[in-house]
Amino acid sequence: MKGTLVLEDGSAFSGELLDEAKAFGEVVFNTGMTGYQEVLTDPSYCSQIVILTYPMIGNYGVAKNFMESRKSFVNGFIIAELCDVGSNWQSEGELPAFLREQNVPCLYGVDTRAVTRHIRSVGTMKGVIVPEGVSKEAVDRLLAQPLQKDVVATVTTKEPYRWEAECADAPHIVVMDFGIKQNILRSLHAFGFRLTVVPAHTSAEEILAQNPDGIFLSNGPGDPQDVPDIIAEVKKLIGKKPLFGICLGHQLFALAMGANTYKLKFGHRGSNQPVKNLAMNRVHISSQNHGFAVEEASLKGLPLEVTHRAVNDDTIEGLRHTELPIFTVQYHPEASPGPEDNRYLFEQFRSMLKEAK
Repeated sequence: MKGTLVLEDGSAFSGELLDEAKAFGEVVFNTGMTGYQEVLTDPSYCSQIVILTYPMIGNYGVAKNFMESRKSFVNGFIIAELCDVGSNWQSEGELPAFLREQNVPCLYGVDTRAVTRHIRSVGTMKGVIVPEGVSKEAVDRLLAQPLQKDVVATVTTKEPYRWEAECADAPHIVVMDFGIKQNILRSLHAFGFRLTVVPAHTSAEEILAQNPDGIFLSNGPGDPQDVPDIIAEVKKLIGKKPLFGICLGHQLFALAMGANTYKLKFGHRGSNQPVKNLAMNRVHISSQNHGFAVEEASLKGLPLEVTHRAVNDDTIEGLRHTELPIFTVQYHPEASPGPEDNRYLFEQFRSMLKEAK
């Protein structure tokens, strides 16, 4: 069945629909070469239509082990070539069946690199996936919809839960779940932390009542300025316990400190994003998924130091509080998929807790 991606500026790109379905959302692209199932199940893509620039997708199948959340939260999936027979010793099924199970509309046979070049030139915008022959009026009605704002509430855990540690004296971390990936929890656990994962809107008082050794602010979807109530709670936590924030957690911390954030032209999404650690004078390759960044001019007068920068556009990728045991990064240090260059940050967090104690 023929289908079309129509962007907000009227640009259209044709392909084949896996099933007759429509999709609406912000259209973004990911430049990673592997990890399509992790991308599909990363909550940070909630309500978006995701384009993969790598040409063949589905060639190693799907498996429960590659799930990063309880389900896929993406609104649509656009790829060049859909491989319906995967080959991988871990594979438990095929991508087309997985997309159907997850109710993710898929448009394939698309010139994804042409779409990506267009978005890089014009900027991220709304788009729709529709079957061939849908009227312009129907497309315009779909595009007129506002983008979903309450995305953190959609993806966060509904109830608190724990990950116990083997060691009885393991440091206890409260994880604020704004849309956390499972491999971030696995990585924290592997570094010897005992975890209590709480919903995004948990109050600072409830968190501090558990007397944790530290607090972790997770990744998640959407504009950080859409959740002022969460920012207010994060502000109450500053100075109470050591903090480590990533991705959305990094932005929420900056806003809680009085800095500003802004929307990037097309964001950073992929497992091949170079970041420079200014203290080490060293470049690491990172896994990223964000469309917003911290505004540098807004840091003036605040007790915050820039620790990392994006090599491609010099945007802020890391912050450190100059007086308190707090540091944040804009990317995903656990890298699932992606390189493991940044796992040192988990060790840095553990060392910070030990010093604070």
